[in-house]
Amino acid sequence: MPIIRYQPTSPGRRLSSVLRHRKALISREPVKRLTVGLRKRAGRNQQGKITVRHRGGGEKRLYRVIDFVREKLDIPAKVTSIEYDPNRSALIALVTYADGEKRYILAPESLSTGATIIASAKRVELNYGNRTQLTHIPIGTAIHLIELMPGEEPTVVRSAGAAATILAHEQGYTDVRLPSGEVRRFSSRSFATIGTVSNPEWKNIRWGKAGRIRHLGFRPTVVGKAMNPVDHPHGGGEGHNPIGLKHPKTPWGKPALGPKTRDPKKRSWKFILERRKK
Repeated sequence: MPIIRYQPTSPGRRLSSVLRHRKALISREPVKRLTVGLRKRAGRNQQGKITVRHRGGGEKRLYRVIDFVREKLDIPAKVTSIEYDPNRSALIALVTYADGEKRYILAPESLSTGATIIASAKRVELNYGNRTQLTHIPIGTAIHLIELMPGEEPTVVRSAGAAATILAHEQGYTDVRLPSGEVRRFSSRSFATIGTVSNPEWKNIRWGKAGRIRHLGFRPTVVGKAMNPVDHPHGGGEGHNPIGLKHPKTPWGKPALGPKTRDPKKRSWKFILERRKK
């Protein structure tokens, strides 16, 4: 889906770009039964404390309930429409099962309206959108929506344009190269969807102005060395001075930009065969 660059009629338009499909998809109303109100938390937890900084505001959204698991096995579904979802970078697809039930799923690239897809624990055709266990998918196939553990909601490879590649099958496990470059071992009984996540051009959008980022719910970020010493370890001095420390630190004084943050005692270390490249 090509990206449109507008004429520089204003400072905000000069550097901004949009996807061609976006306007057409926004005009379609979602299925009301498959939407819920989305309460904004502005990066705060149940105690009202900020746990994720630089969040707040943004457009009011309806959340589309996505069927990530697709537990309706061996029942074919027909793709009714491909729609825009304001809550994620990828597109979503409205599918209608043979029994008449409608659900939203994450749309893979090249999935078109009218196509028939299926989820099954058995071997399926290697068509975009079909979902099956890793043991039935050949080596070298692009996949997404992978279950970390069999039966759990898939949390791996869900963003626009992302895809993982199957490298090997051995002893009940499947080795997969993730988009980050990390090679991880999954149970061969875990499910995955065939194909690449839709909307790969999303990463090439040039937002152009701060207002478009604010509409997404992101608030401004201030560098630490522009703060006071009481607010940040890098703060103090006149103007923008060097941090004056041996290494950068977080606002809480922890080392940043280098030290590994993954717990060395985490039980899932045995499933990581190769770490991602920096």
